[in-house]
Amino acid sequence: MPTQRVADPNPHPVPSPVLDPVVKLPRKAPVYADETPTQLVRRARKMHKVLTETYPDAHCELDFGTPLELLVATILSAQTTDVTVNKVTPTLFAKYPTAQAYAEADRDELEAILKPTGFFRAKTNSLMKLGQALVDDYDGVVPGKLEELVKLPGTGRKTANVVLGNAFGVPGITVDTHFGRLVRRFGWTEEEDPVKVEHLIGALFPKKDWTMLSHRLIFHGRRRCHAKKPACGACPIAQWCPSYGTGPTDPELARKLVKVPA
Repeated sequence: MPTQRVADPNPHPVPSPVLDPVVKLPRKAPVYADETPTQLVRRARKMHKVLTETYPDAHCELDFGTPLELLVATILSAQTTDVTVNKVTPTLFAKYPTAQAYAEADRDELEAILKPTGFFRAKTNSLMKLGQALVDDYDGVVPGKLEELVKLPGTGRKTANVVLGNAFGVPGITVDTHFGRLVRRFGWTEEEDPVKVEHLIGALFPKKDWTMLSHRLIFHGRRRCHAKKPACGACPIAQWCPSYGTGPTDPELARKLVKVPA
C-alpha cells in the first residue's frame, strides 16, 4: 500500500522560554461585558500575538512521520497524554506501517502494545476498523479532506483537524479540553459545544492562523492556564483576561505552577 510522508513535522525544537515572561499584571480582572464584536476581535488577536511571542516553538506534541501515523497517534491520545502516546508509537509504527497492517493485525498483539494508553480494547477496535476502512475506501491512503476524515472509525472533527493542519497543511482549529477551557476563560465565547466553538473562534482570526492558534492555546493550557489552578501571576496575557485571579496572582507563587515539558 502507498505510504505518505511528511517532511520533518517534529524537528524537536528547543523548549519554550516559559518561565520568565514579561508580564504586565492588572490589579483586578478586566471586565468585557459590553465588548463589541470588533473589540473582541482586537483583544483576541492581541492575546494571540503575545502567545505567539511566548511560545515560538509551539507545535503538535505527538511524534509522527506520515498522515497515517498522526491519525493513529491522535486517536490514541484520547484519555491519555501525548507523552504516553509517544512512548508507545515507535513500537506500534514499526510493526504496523500501513493501513493494511492495522486491518490484518492480531488483536491480542495490538492490545498488548496499546495497553499503556488506556481503553486499549476500544482503541484496538478503532485502529483495526480504521485500517480496513482506509483499505476499502481510499486504497490505504489517508484522505486530506475533512468530510472524508470524519467518516473514518475513531475520527471526529478534532482528530480530523489535527491531521489536516499538521500533516496536510490545511488550516484547522483543534478544540480539545485545553482549547475549550481557555477560550471560555478568555471570554472569547461562552459556548460549550466543540463544533460551535470551532466556528466562533475561527471567525475571530484569519484562516491561515487557525492551526498555530490551536497549538499556542494548547501549549498555554498545558504550561500555565491549568484547569484547577492557573498561574495567573505568571501569565503574559493577564491584562486582557477577564478570568485573571482564578489562580494565584502573586508572581512568585504563580511561577511555581508553570510547567516545563521534560
